[in-house]
Amino acid sequence: MKRIWKLGMATIAVGGGIWIGSVMNISADGASVTSQPGTADDPVVTKSYVDQAIKNAVQGGGGNTKPTEPAEPSTPESSAGDELKIVVVKPGQRLIAGAGTEFIVRSGKAVIYSEDANGVADLTEGADLGNGKSITNNHLLSFPREGRGIEVQEGNKYNLTVMVRGTYKIQ
Repeated sequence: MKRIWKLGMATIAVGGGIWIGSVMNISADGASVTSQPGTADDPVVTKSYVDQAIKNAVQGGGGNTKPTEPAEPSTPESSAGDELKIVVVKPGQRLIAGAGTEFIVRSGKAVIYSEDANGVADLTEGADLGNGKSITNNHLLSFPREGRGIEVQEGNKYNLTVMVRGTYKIQ
C-alpha cells in the first residue's frame, strides 16, 4: 500500500510542477520580449558619437543636435620603423638594429652580434641570446639598444632573409 501511495504523490507533484511551470511561462512571455541591438528601440552607437555628444553637452549645446561625422582616427606619425621590410644580408655583412627594432630571420643561418656582454631578447622562446649564439628561424627578436644585430653564421655562404620592423643599418 505504501508503494501505491508514494507513486500517486510523485505523480501529483510532477503534474503540479508542470502545470505551475506552464502558467508561469505564460505570464513571463511578455517580460522576455526585448528588441534586437541595432534597431531603433536599441541603437548601437560608436565611441566617437558618444564623445561628440558629451563634448556638445559640456559646451552647452546639449539639444537634440546630431554630432558631426567623426574625423579619421588619429594615428601617431608613422615613421619608417612602423612598417615591415624584407632585408637580405650577405655573408660578411652585419644587420645592426636601432633601439626597439624587431627582427625575424626567415631563411639562412644567423648568429647574434653584440659589442658588449648583453644580448638580444628572443621573444618567441623567452630567452636572452648573447653574442655568437645561433638564431632559430621564424623567432621574433627584440633589440632594446642600438649597436646589436645579426650576421651570417661563420662558414655559411648563403644569404639571410630577415623581416625588420624598425630602424637598421647594414655594415
